[in-house]
Amino acid sequence: MSTRTTVTTTGLRGRPRSWPVPAALVALSVIPLTAGTLRLVQLAGGPAALPADHRFSGFPVALVAHIGGAAVFALLGAFQFVPRLRRGSWHRRAGRVLAVAGLVVVGSALWLTLFYEAQPGTGDLLYFFRLVFASAMAGCLVLGFTAIKRRDIASHRAWMITAYAIGLGAGTQVFTQGFGEAIFGTGVLAGDLAKGAGWAINLAVAAWVISRPVERRRRRAHRTAAASRHTNLAT
Repeated sequence: MSTRTTVTTTGLRGRPRSWPVPAALVALSVIPLTAGTLRLVQLAGGPAALPADHRFSGFPVALVAHIGGAAVFALLGAFQFVPRLRRGSWHRRAGRVLAVAGLVVVGSALWLTLFYEAQPGTGDLLYFFRLVFASAMAGCLVLGFTAIKRRDIASHRAWMITAYAIGLGAGTQVFTQGFGEAIFGTGVLAGDLAKGAGWAINLAVAAWVISRPVERRRRRAHRTAAASRHTNLAT
């Protein structure tokens, strides 16, 4: 009885926890998604919880599409990191929705950048960043889709993680802008660089996540080779 209980407990302890990562990703998305929702409520005639933005009047389609697409992309994408959900058909179905939502985010971001007045307090550098990262995100989504069509799981994983990292930039920018203003003060260039740092940090984390399985396989192969050499020496 005690042996069986010990084995069960050990198995549970050895099982990797799958929920902290998606929970952290959802938490990172909360502030920008809350701000976007409050903006939509305000434009619909609700209470003005945020300062008025003279760039938008009525209920602009581009802004609605951007906020709605970002909500689906950020929240649904977080659950793609749950190992148990990746094993079934849910991962494939959710991935299709995720790709469409990501393209909506990209299209609406480019629309807002190119055809609307720039946000007050931002400069040409942020304009350039938005064009580059929106285009890069679209490219990652397309490459991720084509990779899975040819059953290249590793490439699909890498491209989709990179796209998600870019799409989640607004969450990280809340912190980079806050720390940037505290350290370097306010200013157009400082603000643009702080927002760019948010994307850069996300891409660095994405690169680390993508490299982890490769590093694990390398260490496993090294251990196997070492064990084989030891066995040969022993015999």
